[in-house]
Amino acid sequence: MNTNRDLNYRLYIQNEEKFHRTSFNREMSFYHLVSSGNVEAVKDYYEKNVRNKFAEGKGVLSDNPLTNYRYHFITSLAVISRICITDGMNHDIAYTLGDIYIRKMDKMTVPDDVLELQYDMFLDFCSRMREIRKNNATSIHIRKCIDYIYDHLAEKITIVDAAKFLKLDPSYLSKLFNRETGTSFRKYIINAKVNTAKNMIANSDLTFLEISLALGFSSQSAFISTFRKVTGDTPGEYRKKYHEL
Repeated sequence: MNTNRDLNYRLYIQNEEKFHRTSFNREMSFYHLVSSGNVEAVKDYYEKNVRNKFAEGKGVLSDNPLTNYRYHFITSLAVISRICITDGMNHDIAYTLGDIYIRKMDKMTVPDDVLELQYDMFLDFCSRMREIRKNNATSIHIRKCIDYIYDHLAEKITIVDAAKFLKLDPSYLSKLFNRETGTSFRKYIINAKVNTAKNMIANSDLTFLEISLALGFSSQSAFISTFRKVTGDTPGEYRKKYHEL
């Protein structure tokens, strides 16, 4: 089957209509955000970038609006399930979960209902990935500590605060956290904040000051310095590479 004629025609029409497809990097950054287990960040991104902007940057897969939503739903489910498998989810669980959502979607007759189910699907995968990342730590104390970190990611988090919440000695918690996660409490928080910042930089027009305040950094300069140390790029360099223009 030779598709060159159809392809050239569609590319011409898209150019005439000034259609700009969502960049690959932006799309994948969201899927990896889901896989990271950061539920609050996924909720925030979805509300700002998907719920009322679903059609932006997406191709029309069917002239029927319901079918079009269904096709996009299946495509996104196929991608996120495979990314989660790569990041540690059991493949039987990922694929069976996908089967469940496709069967739910198949019964829907309203496009907006499909979009709401897609939101539930992303949160379900994200929540399960959060549990998987927690369960890599064996003790209930560290699992609760990781929950505490993500629940307070927008704040300045200290080992003393976490220890007080868990009713543990700070020194004991520090050693336990290091032993079970393979990294220090402080470094874990930094990586969690930077990973969230990466998605905010790529998928929003927030200033670096706004991002630094939203993630509990003491100043914009502290945020920029930390971001560059972890990623090798300044926030400005990262935005040039990955931001959807």
